[in-house]
Amino acid sequence: MATVDITGEQFASTIQDNDIVLVDFWAEWCGPCKQFGPTYSAISEKHPEIVFSKVDTEAEQQLAGEAGITSIPTLMAFREKVLVFSQPGALNAQQLEEVVSAVKALDMEEVHAHVARSQAEAEAAASNQDGTPQA
Repeated sequence: MATVDITGEQFASTIQDNDIVLVDFWAEWCGPCKQFGPTYSAISEKHPEIVFSKVDTEAEQQLAGEAGITSIPTLMAFREKVLVFSQPGALNAQQLEEVVSAVKALDMEEVHAHVARSQAEAEAAASNQDGTPQA
């Protein structure tokens, strides 16, 4: 599958509706982004079961801000709606293949359990800060 450009309106549904989604945050003026683009596109052809999406940070500044993008290119990988990888910088073909393999190999039961524990800990910490005495 070729890469697909997505907008802020499409971002959430793309993550929700697909098992694995890679997102390349880039801009036309960015030299490393232009170098990474052909590699990203070539790898996308080898993995049609994965959505390889691109977000133009100039056109989608609000989405880039919400995603915490401070450097481009930044690659994010989502699996089963969970952000499992985020790294700025252009990757070579071997590095990108390693990311794809690692994302595919994740034990998602373990990942979801970890996310649930982290959320519970965050909620517990927040409730303890409201002045309520602990038992």
